[in-house]
Amino acid sequence: MSTTLILGTEKGAFVCRSKDRAKWTVEGPLFKGWKVTASTRTPDGRYLVATTSYVYGAALHLSTDLRTWKQVEKGPSYPKAKSDKQPTPGVAVGPGFEPRMNQIWTLAAAGKRLYAGADTAGLFTSDDDGESWQPVPSLNDHESRPNWFPGAGGLCLHSILVHGSRIWIGISAVGVWRSDDGGKSWALKNKGVRHVIEDEKWKDIGFCVHGLASDPKEPDTIYRQDHAGFYISRNGGETWEAAENGLPEGSVGMPGAKIRASFGFPVAVDPHTKSLFIVPLESDEYRMPVDGKLRVYRSRDGGKNWEGLGEGLPGTPTYAGVLRGAMAVDGENPCGVYFGTTSGQAFASADCGDTWRPLPCTLPRILHVAAYADR
Repeated sequence: MSTTLILGTEKGAFVCRSKDRAKWTVEGPLFKGWKVTASTRTPDGRYLVATTSYVYGAALHLSTDLRTWKQVEKGPSYPKAKSDKQPTPGVAVGPGFEPRMNQIWTLAAAGKRLYAGADTAGLFTSDDDGESWQPVPSLNDHESRPNWFPGAGGLCLHSILVHGSRIWIGISAVGVWRSDDGGKSWALKNKGVRHVIEDEKWKDIGFCVHGLASDPKEPDTIYRQDHAGFYISRNGGETWEAAENGLPEGSVGMPGAKIRASFGFPVAVDPHTKSLFIVPLESDEYRMPVDGKLRVYRSRDGGKNWEGLGEGLPGTPTYAGVLRGAMAVDGENPCGVYFGTTSGQAFASADCGDTWRPLPCTLPRILHVAAYADR
């Protein structure tokens, strides 16, 4: 068994390889100087990587070996607005406004279809192994779109879950949407989650979801790392409940005030034990590990209780965070768990989070981590 990691950073991608998940080699940078924001394996087994540049914009690239690459010519893009007076529905949210394809935030594969989530927020699909992409107008042209507003990271569609004809997506700072008919129609699913900013007209938007994951054996169980805390739905997103028992306490507001440090970005699930992994930060105000202790928190009971995992992680004060796309699991048993920080450190666990070791590299700010196990 061999394991390959793709670490996407502000200045390119790096590839880490291991045959035993203990000793690692590091290659790169690929796409030197470009932001590398997402990756996945296509239905035909190729690697698909997303890049972006402030000058040249967003692009997708395909490879069979992570060494030679072909840029996708017909990548995700928004239709051009017809005119200032007749904007394209949903694409232009006001006269003269046309969403930019700033970056691809996430890529996902389900069956023979690929999905891409973008900033400015939109959903795109490919049915030819990533060679060409089409927008999903039922979501991108939704009548509530003029009222969508961005979170601190932009107006981005960053999370995609698919099970059969059901699709869940997360948009910051709009909320979670679900489609029950393969993307033909969409409904907002945010009941029980605290608003960030409530919209006057659309009461079901204004939620800043940060990340989504699902139980691999019970897909209607959805885990949600949100700006407002950590939530679980056991009915496909119809309702949500907070799950914060055991998370550390952090400061907020006035000196001495304490709350559960349930703010964070990534969430990952071990497909075998159903263990959950998150990296809580000290409130949306501070956004740092509590007391400078970088810890992964794990729940073995579906989010009812959390325990901090730190063996092998830095013992010195560490105030770097972990971004929403920068944690991954490899699906092996025992599960490998991997994450990268905003200060360029990367860590690996081969035993479901019990122990950690640093990868042999210090990189630019890490935006994306993906793990691929091959036998």
